[in-house]
Amino acid sequence: MKFSIETEKLKKGLDIVNHATANISTTPILENILIKVNENSVILTSNNLELAIEYFIEDVRVEKTGSFCLPSKLLTSYVSLVQDDEIKLELLSDLSVKISNGGSTIKIKGIEASEFPLIPNVKEEVSLMIPGKVIKKSIDKTLFSSSEANIRPTLAGIYVNIEKNNIVFASTDTYRLSEYRTVIETENKNSFSQIIPSKTCNQIRSVLGEEGQVKIVSGDSQIAFFAENINIYSRLLNGKFPEYLPFFPSSYTIKAEINRTDLIQALRKINLISKEKDYYIKMSLSTSRGIELETTETQIGEGDVTLVGVVEGEDNAVGINSNFLLEVLSVIETTHISISFENPRSAITISPIEDPEDNKNNKNEFFRHILMPLRI
Repeated sequence: MKFSIETEKLKKGLDIVNHATANISTTPILENILIKVNENSVILTSNNLELAIEYFIEDVRVEKTGSFCLPSKLLTSYVSLVQDDEIKLELLSDLSVKISNGGSTIKIKGIEASEFPLIPNVKEEVSLMIPGKVIKKSIDKTLFSSSEANIRPTLAGIYVNIEKNNIVFASTDTYRLSEYRTVIETENKNSFSQIIPSKTCNQIRSVLGEEGQVKIVSGDSQIAFFAENINIYSRLLNGKFPEYLPFFPSSYTIKAEINRTDLIQALRKINLISKEKDYYIKMSLSTSRGIELETTETQIGEGDVTLVGVVEGEDNAVGINSNFLLEVLSVIETTHISISFENPRSAITISPIEDPEDNKNNKNEFFRHILMPLRI
């Protein structure tokens, strides 16, 4: 194995595949990157047994093909320090790789390619084509409300349902629930209804580009995403996602429309105090006084912020986790949002309010979110 490659191309590739390397593992090979050199290209592969990534680099000057594994952290750290335009890697007889650039040379010991775990062979039971930007945005809208706990494994992921050209992403951690719907131009022949692990979704969001189409293949509890120069492989979560639609309220007794940026700034202020009480705040909606956010007294103080908004219905108040509210506001893009609920014990609905004069509005998008209330 011997080749020369543009440093920036290698840096980018390492940055991407590092999303699937194991930081600390009882199986040392999982902390390595597999480098496979073909006639004029290089494939970088990482695999932590839950997620695997392949990154393809073209137009490489290859003197000798071959494969070898190198420790991810050490290789990435060294390459990040290289300032030369090109870098050369050569496999030596003592199971080490010589890396040369400019006047510098380093040798890194590695592991035989045969030790590296195989990439899962995903059975193509379902095949779909989805724009990359749609996948990334759908994850952005729902990942934050998925569960990280292992109490209910099916909640530690995002539920994805695709029928023809209709796409639904949903997630819940039992304290909050998000749903994002959109319609794409291309109609898929296959349908898809599975739960993709949150960890996988987070990495997909980080490494997948927005340009072009992504082919999604699924079968035997495995899923693969094939983009222009990146392949991502993951397991799927077994089990059934809860029937969540009945949890969205169909009515309310009070509703407020408020500027999203103003509410975000108010919550950031109040959070300086509310974090002492696990971000508990009381939110009061009044047709005469507007929207009031207040904390109970803590060891470091107390806070109260009043905001102007359009409020309709019967004056009421509800306990709420201010940090959870901030998180959902961060994924909404509209200038104004609505907050509504039936009573202090019912779910709180947060939705974007589309501006009819905003040309950026996508009429094919729909997002809604609910938060469970806290006792006042």
